[in-house]
Amino acid sequence: MAKTETNSQTALIAELNGLLADHFALYTKTKNFHWHVKGPRFRDLHLLFDEHAIEIRDQIDVIGERVRKQGGETLTSIGAIAKHTQIKDQDSTSVSPDDMVKELRDDNQKVVDRLKAMKDLADQAGDNATDGLLDDWTDMAEERVWFLTSILG
Repeated sequence: MAKTETNSQTALIAELNGLLADHFALYTKTKNFHWHVKGPRFRDLHLLFDEHAIEIRDQIDVIGERVRKQGGETLTSIGAIAKHTQIKDQDSTSVSPDDMVKELRDDNQKVVDRLKAMKDLADQAGDNATDGLLDDWTDMAEERVWFLTSILG
């Protein structure tokens, strides 16, 4: 039975590191859009993107600490983040405001999907603390999706 617990814990650590990578990548993309949004909705989107970036940034350390508390090693570099994230880079500084909103909505939905899939892993690993945090993080990510979806009408 101990081997199963170890495998479950290893799988959870891997997914937590994927979630950590997603948060780093999503934070960077959200700040990119915060800095480069233009047009009549500039102020509203500039402020919203910054609020979202701060929320995402504030989760990064907690996710990394969950990895360490589980006995795992966290991501160590930009390369490791790129290898483990499901969030695609956006290097353009001329994305339209609507496309920025759509891209962030879709990326945040990927985070929601990952978080929901992690619930079983946390349960299998017997990690009640991570399980509870997943609920909170899911709620925050779902709210970001809701806000971004609502902007699009």
